[in-house]
Amino acid sequence: MRRRDFGSLVCGAAIVLPRSLRAQQPARPEIGFLSSRSATVDATLLTAFHKGLAGLGFVEGRDVTIAYRWAEGRYDQLPALAAELVARPVAVLVSTGGTVAARAAKAATQTIPIVFTTAGDPVAAGLVESLARPGGNLTGITASFIEAAAKRMELLHELLPKASTIGFLVNPANPAAISESDEIRVAAGTLGQRIEVVSAMNAREIEVAFDRLRALRADALLVAADPFFFARTDQLVAAAARQAIPTLYFRREFADAGGLISFGSNFPELFRVVGQYAGQILRGAHPSDLPVQRPSRFELVINLRTASALGLAIPPILPARADAVIE
Repeated sequence: MRRRDFGSLVCGAAIVLPRSLRAQQPARPEIGFLSSRSATVDATLLTAFHKGLAGLGFVEGRDVTIAYRWAEGRYDQLPALAAELVARPVAVLVSTGGTVAARAAKAATQTIPIVFTTAGDPVAAGLVESLARPGGNLTGITASFIEAAAKRMELLHELLPKASTIGFLVNPANPAAISESDEIRVAAGTLGQRIEVVSAMNAREIEVAFDRLRALRADALLVAADPFFFARTDQLVAAAARQAIPTLYFRREFADAGGLISFGSNFPELFRVVGQYAGQILRGAHPSDLPVQRPSRFELVINLRTASALGLAIPPILPARADAVIE
């Protein structure tokens, strides 16, 4: 072989070899991310989710890809969106935004691992066999909003002990609304208060619901734990201020936005755990071996500026117990 030909062969090999190595590298695993909310609403939660993934060595775009599907409050779209992700197929399916999203994910696949977030008891919802031993292909974390419903009612009673009629805003498209309504009614009965349920499935119906509360002369309002309501944080806080109705919400972000008081789970922490679970499954763990987690604590946040605007005197014991007070 002539020197020139040998040199050409070596140079050619130098070009071909890296391409061959790249072709042999395994493709990055893909996570399906199904949410009943929107990318804008879930922005801070996505940051926490990515942090949980990164703790297991998975950085989006480097070690893993993520396919996002957003229902944007249209719960009837969730089954089709879940089916799209399963058909790709994804290595792990994450469902967020309540029991309605988790049920859509479960109905779409019995084999792909699913990590969910849900508001209530996932055993009662038929998602898992037990919290300690989920069984099947699902695990995740519950925000325990339904279980905390009675405590939210008690907090509102502490705030307004003379209130007799309490409005309860629900989204009838969410199956969890029934169980939460039942819990609220029982707690209200114990406290000698009457519950008036009003419903809303879209922005216009929210305004109608607040008009209804005014007609009912409701003394206060509880907002049900629903992903759609969180997506309408600013509208709900503004409507409550306009109607001058003291309102207790289920997430801190409402109080940060000007709502009177909130009591609920730390959502960024929940999503960090979801990211961790997704990472563990990508590393080989099976959902049935990962117990469903519950929040270690609930956050109480009080907005004293809003209380002042409403002319409310907050009992000193509540700010003393609060995790955060907005002044």
